[in-house]
Amino acid sequence: MEILLISQYILIAALIIFMFAAVRILTHKTIAMGLIGSATFSLAVSVLLVTVGEIYKISFYKDIALALLILGVIGTIAFAMALRRN
Repeated sequence: MEILLISQYILIAALIIFMFAAVRILTHKTIAMGLIGSATFSLAVSVLLVTVGEIYKISFYKDIALALLILGVIGTIAFAMALRRN
């Protein structure tokens, strides 16, 4: 087994742990922690998608990851601006 493949599997395990931490942050009572949790969760899912797509040679993983990153950031900013107005 190549060292790159082993490191990618270790990255996948670390990202899954990071996703559990993001869900824990997401479920806190304050709105700011919810925004931080959702942004970190979308980041973790995007990196996980890129890593799995690279391992299994999926053809369209970069497009989905890029759309998820862009929409996650735009959604977080829009939600924060809507909360600031109230």
